[in-house]
Amino acid sequence: MNILITGGSRGIGRETALSIAADRNNRVIVTGTDENALRKLENEAPNENISRFLFDFCATGNNYSNFTEHVFSVFSIVDILINNAGSLVNKKFNELNDSEVRKMMEVNYFAPVAVIRSLFPLFRKGSHIINISSMGGFQGSAKFDGLSCYSASKAALACLTECLASEFREYGISVNCLAPGSVTTEMLSSAFPGYEAPVSAREMGNFISWFALEGGKLFNGKILPVALTTP
Repeated sequence: MNILITGGSRGIGRETALSIAADRNNRVIVTGTDENALRKLENEAPNENISRFLFDFCATGNNYSNFTEHVFSVFSIVDILINNAGSLVNKKFNELNDSEVRKMMEVNYFAPVAVIRSLFPLFRKGSHIINISSMGGFQGSAKFDGLSCYSASKAALACLTECLASEFREYGISVNCLAPGSVTTEMLSSAFPGYEAPVSAREMGNFISWFALEGGKLFNGKILPVALTTP
């Protein structure tokens, strides 16, 4: 299968890539902003089936032509897209500046929109799009000071999932959203310093890997909480 994962330099995205790449029949493109980390990931793949593409989703008004051209040059179809790239700034609402708010919206919402639109010609019947949201963006979940705009951006991604599942049903494309809770990552540490999550990035990556490969057969348009704690 052909799989694209955004935000694979570290944390959940990195572990998801390694889990999927354990099957030599899968080919994985991973994007990120840390070239050294991506190169290390590429070299760790036991089946030499991970390739890297350096791309910064933070840039407002990003030109996706280079990204699209690269993916089209490697894949003739995309079986699985995992929109995992994320940005979090932990600040009280009145302390956030415009650039911080826009950065979170750019990475957490506008980037997945652009990626899905640009790759749509490569999706086929049976393709599965997975958007990685957060329990912060899950309706009715506990909310925390300093995460207002981050949570709102992730909520937008969850709503997009439901809408696209309806629009893409006629093409046989499944679209689902996973909302992880507390996971041991650098992002969680920046939001909740000193907090020890009950789930490791590897455990979450293994679950996302399984869901990406199998969940599209059972779910469509679902926003699924994947959480023991929040946090």
